[in-house]
Formats: sequence, C-alpha cells, structure tokens
Amino acid sequence: MENASVLLCRYGELFLKSGNRQRFERVLADNIRAAVAGLPEARVESTHGRVLVRVRPADADDAANRLARVFGLVSFSVARKVAVDADLEAMGLAAVEATRAAIAARDPGAAPLTFKVESRRADKRFAVTSLEMSRRIGARVQAETSLPVDVHTPALTIGVEVSANGAFVYAGTRASPGGLPVGVSGRALLLLSGGIDSPVAGWLAAKRGLALDAVYFHSPPYVGEKSRDKVLELGRKLARWQALRSVTVVPFTETQKRLREAGPGELAVVLYRRMMMRIADAIADRLESSALVTGENLGQVASQTVENLATIEAAARHLVLRPLLTYDKVETTALARRIGTYETSILPFDDCCSLFVPSHPATRARVEDAAKAEAKLDIAAEIAATVAASEQIPIA
Repeated sequence: MENASVLLCRYGELFLKSGNRQRFERVLADNIRAAVAGLPEARVESTHGRVLVRVRPADADDAANRLARVFGLVSFSVARKVAVDADLEAMGLAAVEATRAAIAARDPGAAPLTFKVESRRADKRFAVTSLEMSRRIGARVQAETSLPVDVHTPALTIGVEVSANGAFVYAGTRASPGGLPVGVSGRALLLLSGGIDSPVAGWLAAKRGLALDAVYFHSPPYVGEKSRDKVLELGRKLARWQALRSVTVVPFTETQKRLREAGPGELAVVLYRRMMMRIADAIADRLESSALVTGENLGQVASQTVENLATIEAAARHLVLRPLLTYDKVETTALARRIGTYETSILPFDDCCSLFVPSHPATRARVEDAAKAEAKLDIAAEIAATVAASEQIPIA
C-alpha cells in the first residue's frame, strides 16, 4: 500500500513463553486483524518481534484507538517507513519530520519539550550500531529543531528500528493494556451483574488470555428491563476490548423466592450464590467454558468472608476465579474508570443481588447448613428450568 501509515506494535510477556510463543504470536496477530477489521486496506504482518499494521493515513487515528484495547500488546507507535536500503541521512530526515509533527501537535501551553533517540537494530547487517544511530540521528534532530536532549526523562522519545524489510522511525509511543492475547488461556464464563466489580473482574480475566462469555441473573418484575439493558451495555463495553462474546440472561425470580423461603434469612445471600454457581456450571458446559469468573472480593461487604466464599464455591463444579479478591473498592473503581465501565455501572438500576437481602447476613455459613435448606428444593429441576428459559444474546 503506497503512502500507508504504519503502526509498529510491541509485545512483552509473549517473549517468555518459549514453546508456546509461536501460538501466542499467531493469536495476537489474529486479534489485531479482528481489531482493525472494517478499516479499508488494513494489513497486518509479523516481523522480528513486532507486529506491523498498515492502514490509510486517514485511518491511523481510528486504528490507534482500536490497538489501545488489544490485550497482549504493550505499546505501539505510528511510524514512518524508510526504504530497506536507507542510510542514516534518510532516517535522520524522517526523524526530523516526525519530531516536527509531534511539536505541532502539542498544546501551546505545555511544558518545554525535551527528547532522546532510542535505536534498535534487528537487522545486524546494517553496519551502524544502535548507539551510533541514536547519537547521529539525535544530533541532527537537535540541530534542526533546537530541542534540548534529556536521556533520562525525556518528554518525547524518538524511535528508530532497523529490520530486514525497512527502517521505521517514530516520535512518541502509546500504551496498550499488555497481558496475554485473548483466547490463549481458554474460555471462561463471567458472572456479570450491573455493579462496578464484575465487569472489572472480566476485564482482568481477559487480560490473562481468557476468552469470555457472561451470564446475568435477571429477576423481573422486581428488577426492570433497564437493569437488563444496563448489563448488556456493560457487556458491549467489554466486547470493545475483545473480552466478551455473549451474555446469557437467566430468569431467576421464582428460584430466588423459593431459596428465600427454604432457609433461614441470614443464609439467603449464600443460597442465591450457590444456585448461581450451579446454573453457571450448566451454562459453562453448554458454552465449553473451563472456569467461572466472579467479581467477588474478600471482606468488601459483610457476607464476603473466607467461610462464605468457601461454602459458595463448594456448589460449583468448575474452577472459580476471583481476579478482584484482594482489591479494595478504590482500586476497583479506578480500574473501572480506566476501562470505561464505571459510568454505566453506577446507573441507578439494581440487579437481583439487591433483592430479599437480610439485614444481618451470615458471615460464617457452613456447607451442611446450606445443603439442609437446599434439600427442600428439587435442585436439578431448578437448574434445568432456568437454563431452558435462558436467552443467549450475542454481543457486538
């Protein structure tokens, strides 16, 4: 593609994966292709520990916003490609042009700009060392822009990377979320509510390479359609990170009522959660998920004790992952703001977790006490009925 913009994408943790590295790199490249799908003429290729994304100049900003949400990437830069047989003269010219563009894009009231040059020589056939490239290109940039050099804490880093298929020059780097490419760790089912915690837990699980579906427990008429819509919107926000494929909506009202009537009031929350685990297990089987992911925390509310979590987990067949177990609310809220779910999560529409909750919930529930209450119900029939009545909604 002539006159294309090139986004030079970097990954970090994948270098440590030894025998799995090729698979991880392949999945990452596929996820990047999915991220830029729909951009005319977009092309993705892997080279020398980098992924190159070529797009039309008019699409560079759109592509950059998409790459900022791809797990497995740690950063990327919009680069200028210099021909394969380029010399330092051509690289220096490209560096000056990139620096001037960065200067022009800065806020007039920003602090004075300092810079340094970092070079990487992946193609060792190029005669000039990385250190010498940095020194000579940096001298030219300084001579033509008058910017001061700061090799320790520069406001702008100018990069030069030389590979077998060309040299790439850029000014500035943008962060991506890091982690592992979605899909390399298998598939899991997220128990998604309308609160702050569970979307963040799903995001963290996706960052460790898990592809997700979600299940949402809906209790009409006590919980209205706006609550359902809120959860689906949270699902769509996670899907922007390639973190979610679908949300299964489970009607939970009648089961929740029967559980409330079956046991002492203080056990209600534990009984709800145990039944949710069982239903989630059944849906996970259907979706070929190997684990459940929840937004549960340790000690954030009175019922989230080690004893209660153990009693809840005892009802599950699948591995239960709790990415937020040690987070406090400030940390979780900060991450929710960062990933774009917070404003939706705080909309004033409750979910089933707020229904029929006792004023003094049990804090040391035992499996045998929960099982005694559950013996009054036909658990298998409850699971079968709710799963049969559930609706799987694809998330785009």
